[in-house]
Amino acid sequence: MNENQRPRWAGTRPPRLGEVSTGFQGWIAQGWGTRQVAAPVDQAAARAAAAHRARLSEALPGQTIVLAAGRAPNRNGDADYAFRADSDFVWATSCQTEGAVLLMTPREGGHESVLYIPPPAGPGEKDFYASATHGELWVGPSAGLEAWSAALDLPVRPVAGLTPPAPAENLAPIVSNLRMIKDDWEIAQLREAIDATVGGFAAVAAEIPRASAENLGERWLQGTFDRHARTFGNGPGYATIVGSGPHAPILHWVRCDGPILPGETLLLDMGVEARSLYTADVTRTLPVGGAFTETQRRVHDLVEASHRAGMAQVRPGNHYSDFHYASLEVLAQGLHDWGLLPVSVDEALAPQGQQHRRYIVCGIGHHLGLDVHDCGHSPAEQYVEATMQAGMVMTVEPGLYFHAHDETVPPELRGIGVRIEDDLLITDTAEGHEVLSGALPIDAAGLERWTQEKTQENR
Repeated sequence: MNENQRPRWAGTRPPRLGEVSTGFQGWIAQGWGTRQVAAPVDQAAARAAAAHRARLSEALPGQTIVLAAGRAPNRNGDADYAFRADSDFVWATSCQTEGAVLLMTPREGGHESVLYIPPPAGPGEKDFYASATHGELWVGPSAGLEAWSAALDLPVRPVAGLTPPAPAENLAPIVSNLRMIKDDWEIAQLREAIDATVGGFAAVAAEIPRASAENLGERWLQGTFDRHARTFGNGPGYATIVGSGPHAPILHWVRCDGPILPGETLLLDMGVEARSLYTADVTRTLPVGGAFTETQRRVHDLVEASHRAGMAQVRPGNHYSDFHYASLEVLAQGLHDWGLLPVSVDEALAPQGQQHRRYIVCGIGHHLGLDVHDCGHSPAEQYVEATMQAGMVMTVEPGLYFHAHDETVPPELRGIGVRIEDDLLITDTAEGHEVLSGALPIDAAGLERWTQEKTQENR
């Protein structure tokens, strides 16, 4: 090879890590058109956030309040998990910007609120091309300070250099308590999430024959719902549970690496998280072939009776534990009638007994909202020891879980898991609640018809 044939890069070295040429810096800063990006918050969401801040201000007079959106945790190497903003921060701002901070400073008559965000990095700034978190070339155009200020009717400033004073003590439980009563906007967000979830159940049911026949398994159905959730919302509100056959009794079977077994039950615990980040949480147990066996139906009927007994206790003024006890009493009686308890029903229901809990070690329900297990920082006296109020949204989710290796139950019950879960809005009506997820049947015959209808639609 002569001198004229040498490649142009011969004799050069690649740029070192972090090294950027002045030529590149100068050229990439030029020639970009201006783009205006609106903040992804509508007026209704902004008004709801302002009302939430007003309630928070009233709860903490004279105290500095600091809420942070947080940052995405590292997944591995230089890859992070997808960012999901802190729920308390979202409740108070309707903003989902990574690294943002809300500072509420006491003043006469309340608080002055200022939102601090990392400004999007545009042309002329190094982070425009160097930041995989805020650089426009990496993440696309984002709303700037002025756009966020206009959308939220708040002062919005750069977060760099912010050194807020010490925040109020015990802030998390106070915000958690305030979040228990949902306003009209929040209820609308939950309705949207639940309606989308019902659609996701239909999408999954339609894929059952293919998942079984082509050996695509539980993961295919999990992926079907997650795709639906991402299309019609922000994504799944929690790890989607798809348990077929002996996996159905495993409470949080998110591994989803088993087959869809003909003739077995299929436990689906799934929820769409709306783009506002409010989530649904719904469970149904479907017969894979469209019809329950006699034994499966017997278990499902008992869980259904427990579910109805629990829901009947969800109303204003009742103790939070009332629906738990009502559901568990039905289950304990049924288990005793089947000869599965070593003691009487009264002995099992006594605090020192609880033998029936072998077959349902989890709770019967919880608050629902921005978190699937909402208001989790509330103290016991405000949560499990409190009374229910209109505006709360609760789940009721009794179940029976007979594990495949549990030798205390007869062979025909082993490997059967059944859970029914609905999302209920507590109301001041005669019924005491509205079943927001009521579009899905809960009785065995209704689920058989529904499953057959949905699986036929995809053939």
